[in-house]
Amino acid sequence: MVTLPDLPPPDSDTQRPTLKTIAAVTGLAIATVSRALKDAPDIGEDTKRRVREAAARLGYRPNRAGVRLRTGKTNVIALVLSTETDIMNHTSRLIYSIANALRGTAYHLVVMPFFPDQDPLDPIRYIVETESADGIILNQTKEDDPRIRYMHDHGFPFAAHGRTAMGIDHPYFDFDNEAFGRIGARALADRGRKRLYLLAPPRAHMYARHMIVGFSDAAALLGLPFEVAADVTSDSGGDAVEAAVAARFALPNPPDGLLVGSTTAAMAAIAGAEQSGRVLGRDFDVVAKEAIAVLRRFRQDVLIVREDVGRAGEFLARALVAEIDKRDWTERQGLEVPVRVECGR
Repeated sequence: MVTLPDLPPPDSDTQRPTLKTIAAVTGLAIATVSRALKDAPDIGEDTKRRVREAAARLGYRPNRAGVRLRTGKTNVIALVLSTETDIMNHTSRLIYSIANALRGTAYHLVVMPFFPDQDPLDPIRYIVETESADGIILNQTKEDDPRIRYMHDHGFPFAAHGRTAMGIDHPYFDFDNEAFGRIGARALADRGRKRLYLLAPPRAHMYARHMIVGFSDAAALLGLPFEVAADVTSDSGGDAVEAAVAARFALPNPPDGLLVGSTTAAMAAIAGAEQSGRVLGRDFDVVAKEAIAVLRRFRQDVLIVREDVGRAGEFLARALVAEIDKRDWTERQGLEVPVRVECGR
């Protein structure tokens, strides 16, 4: 820990602390202080920590207008998210993990929402044209995603939580939803389920394609009949999912094994199935993925696949900073592959 003399508060009338102030307190060169605050790879972690502690104690804040004039950079990373994203899914964990990974670097995070009636390209175009951020993180990628093509064509740094099929090489981190579909179908078969049902994400999203392929391939190999919900998705509202599943269970030959692509949709699907008097774990089973432990508090017998969204956020933040700074980064692309389904009681 760096021991500093008593100092006036940062908002006093005295001169704002500068890199020179930090250098004088730590005994380091100004250039070393500057590079440490930028998380330069050639500066040791002990030195970086020492500089950050001194900067925090002094109340140092970079003059962003001056930084932009000198470097042309904003030191801002924008996370672009749809407002349709539900509070029970992994969004909050993703925001936290990205922000946490940026702590101690020159970059800070802003979240830019876009609305269901808005073109998803609008916020991307705004950021690129106004140069209001140095890079963008986005999710809900599509097989042929115009947002990614736009940023690629404009040479704008970005990282995606998800993959595409566009042949464009870029930083990404993804959850292997094809593997999720496979192991989920097998887990349901292992519990003796004979008629499988998938509540997939919206078909326009790339991860929906992966999930459907994994699920349908596994079901076919197991010789089990299966269906994919047609009128609702795992992103639909809870009332719509509950009503759709209840209606399906009221028809002949209802499914007895459900694979669901989100936490909130899993809860709604269970509620819909239970309207017919069926009991989870006895009459039917549900496999769902979750990033925050909540499903077992709802029903103990849910079968769960964990998704480490914290790992995804940290990876995306570090990969994008390396892209912006034009540094070599061996792990530009990451994939979390689930290998097990956790059983309930």
